[in-house]
Order: sequence, then structure tokens, then C-alpha cells
Amino acid sequence: MLFLALSIICSVVVGIIFKITRKYNTNPAQIVAFNYVFAMLLCYFTFSPDLTEVTVNAPWTIYVAIGILLPVVFLFLVASIKHMGIVKTDAAQRLSLFIPILAAWFIFNEEFNRYKVIGLLTGFVALLLILKKPAANTGNKWMYPAIVLFGFGVIDILFKQIALFTTLPYPTSLLVVFAIALFVALLIIAYEFINKKARFESKNILFGGLVGLFNFGNILFYLKAHKAFAENPSTVFAGMNMGVIILGSVVGLLFFKEKLSKINFIGLFLALIAIVFIVFSQLQ
Repeated sequence: MLFLALSIICSVVVGIIFKITRKYNTNPAQIVAFNYVFAMLLCYFTFSPDLTEVTVNAPWTIYVAIGILLPVVFLFLVASIKHMGIVKTDAAQRLSLFIPILAAWFIFNEEFNRYKVIGLLTGFVALLLILKKPAANTGNKWMYPAIVLFGFGVIDILFKQIALFTTLPYPTSLLVVFAIALFVALLIIAYEFINKKARFESKNILFGGLVGLFNFGNILFYLKAHKAFAENPSTVFAGMNMGVIILGSVVGLLFFKEKLSKINFIGLFLALIAIVFIVFSQLQ
């Protein structure tokens, strides 16, 4: 349970860091880029992957797809935290689990039992209630967490495809994906330098290092938790998703004074119920 708790904490801390960066007028693209620099270094020195194993037969299409999506969705995650807060963003990110489940239904023709259907329907209602904002806050800012949900859902599907590619160890694939994500992030930074006259600032290295540390910690402890609960992966699955929603909500409400309506609270409660149904459906 220690590994699971550490993974949950690391995941929420990433959101906290991005929330804090708003006070220092930082550059999100530079933070995301340096995040991947530190994540690559940590991945290399922790797992010592053998890059000579990477050949033309590796799943490069999937590598490139994830490498592009990771920094782009990360930037939408930053925007979502800025405009919608940690509570709603964490909930949207965790509800992204419904995307691979729907893909399993429609694309891979997986049979669904009633618990999974109830979980999906409950999750959909929860999402609508969580993202509902007061009438005074009009606009399309709800699109940020919606894109976070969809983006991380697609990334989850692609990572599952990499896990099925057993020819290469998972850490090796992870390092390649981080490298591609870093390259894409650098392209975004170059665009900002040329078109938006952005400047390089050392404070973005510090925040990028912190994000990279906790981002990698989230992955590392999540993998260790799955190893510790090898015979009951649903425990990790449920604990991670519910833990992040609960801890993210507590942090957002108590430390950042984020305002939620009664409807939002009902949505968060329904999100937890939806995850319970989804996990229970896996045990049938």
C-alpha cells in the first residue's frame, strides 16, 4: 500500500506544482520540456534500459503518437488547472479511464457486463456534473478538462499497446517515448521563441525538474504497486483513481480555496461510485 500511496501523492503534487507556477509567471512549455529531460535521466539511471534493443521493428507509430500527445495534453492539463482548478482537472484525468474501456467495447469487441455499463453511465453523468460551472463563468473553459480526459484516455490505450509489445522491455519503450516527447516540446518552445518572443528563464528548469521528479515517481511507484499486488491489479486500479480524486479534492478545497457547487460535489461522489462499478466489473 505504501507504493500506491506514494504514486497517488506524486500524481497530485504535479498538479500542485503547476498551480503554484502561476504565481511566478512561468512558461508552461519550458516546464514541460525540462520535465521530460529529468524524467529521461531518472528513467535511464533507475532502469538502465539498453537502447541497442530499439530497432526498426519497434512500434514506432505508437511511440511517435504518444510522444506527440504527451506534451500537448500536458499543456492542456496546465491550462485546465489554471482555469478550472485542481479538483476538476484531477477528476477529469482519472475519468479518462472510460476512454480505453469504450475502446475495448467498440474497437476490440469486448463483452460488457451490467456493472461496467452502470459504471460508464454513472461516470458520464459524474463528468457533466463535475465540469458544470456557475452561469457567471461562461465560455469554453470546460474544454480544457474535456481535452485532458480524452487525451489521457487515448494515451492510456497507446501505452497498453506498448505493454503488449513484449519484444522490448517497458522501461526502454518509456525512455524512447520521453525522448520523442522532449523533441516535440522543444519544437513548441522554438515556435514561442520565434512567434511570441518568449524568453528562456532558469526558474522553468527548477519547476520542470520538480514536475519531472514527481511525474516519474508517479510512474515508478505505480509500476511497483502493480508488482506488489500482482494477483489483484484491480486494487491498484481503484486505489489510484479514487485516491487521486479524493486527495486532489482535499488539496484544492483546503489549500487553494477552489469553489465547488453542490452539483460539483455530487459529481465527484458519482465519479467514485463509477470507478467502484468499473473495478467490480473486472472481478466478474
